[in-house]
Amino acid sequence: MTLSDTTRATNQHYELPAELFTAYLDRRLKYSSGLFESPETTLDDAQTAKLHFVARQLGISGGERVLDVGCGWGSLILFMAVEFECTATGVTPSATQVEHITAQAERLGVADRIHLRHGSFSDIDVSERFDAVTMLGSIIHMPNQTEVLTKAYGLLHRGGSLYLSESCFRNKATYDEFADRPGTMHVTEGIFGFADMVPVSCLVESIESAGFSLTGLTDLTAHYHETIARWEQNALSNKDEIERVMPGYLEPLVRYLRTANAGWGYTSKHYGLTAQKTRLGPKGMP
Repeated sequence: MTLSDTTRATNQHYELPAELFTAYLDRRLKYSSGLFESPETTLDDAQTAKLHFVARQLGISGGERVLDVGCGWGSLILFMAVEFECTATGVTPSATQVEHITAQAERLGVADRIHLRHGSFSDIDVSERFDAVTMLGSIIHMPNQTEVLTKAYGLLHRGGSLYLSESCFRNKATYDEFADRPGTMHVTEGIFGFADMVPVSCLVESIESAGFSLTGLTDLTAHYHETIARWEQNALSNKDEIERVMPGYLEPLVRYLRTANAGWGYTSKHYGLTAQKTRLGPKGMP
């Protein structure tokens, strides 16, 4: 499958109406793991906590230039612009997401700090330099991960930081055994069109091959399990709205969520990785 093929395939999911995602995600439409501080934490609070976590991991203090590759419905770039007055650029191949983020930026009064690039990150020409690059659940949809990370490395200032979170098969043997099974294929191809859930060792190799120094790895598996459980609860509670927006979509959606949650710890994990563009250690320390 070529790069343009994977972009078109992935967009079968991300071009779906925002109203569909409103029915089961949080109020920010953040489509990745939250961070649950206790069983009583709400989904909205968990997703806000996760955005603060990402900001800490990147060392954001205010006013930085941030690039979010695969920005989804804009939760991270809007958060960075509002909470930290960052100038935030989002890249998405989805025209539906561009329209949604543009409207939200206007509503929140940060349109002057939000910049959007419509297209595949591998194809677009980016001339700016950034203090931080984020990729939350997006590199799974990109067939050449080292190439993508090399491009991200080139767009960072010296000392700039990368935050990448992704779902992974727990090791290569599990990847070889389960990647082509029907349940996996329903998620990676049936729902997303294209996704390659490589082991975290492959991501680390790509990060290092791109020139980064790895600075941290956090196991977020339990948090993503709880996040998806909340999404399923919301989907079932709002089944009439989902069927109104996308007739017949409730069953494959719930099957996708349940398949994803069945594998955590057994076949799959979810990690957050941080890295820095430096020849030395973190923050210039040897």
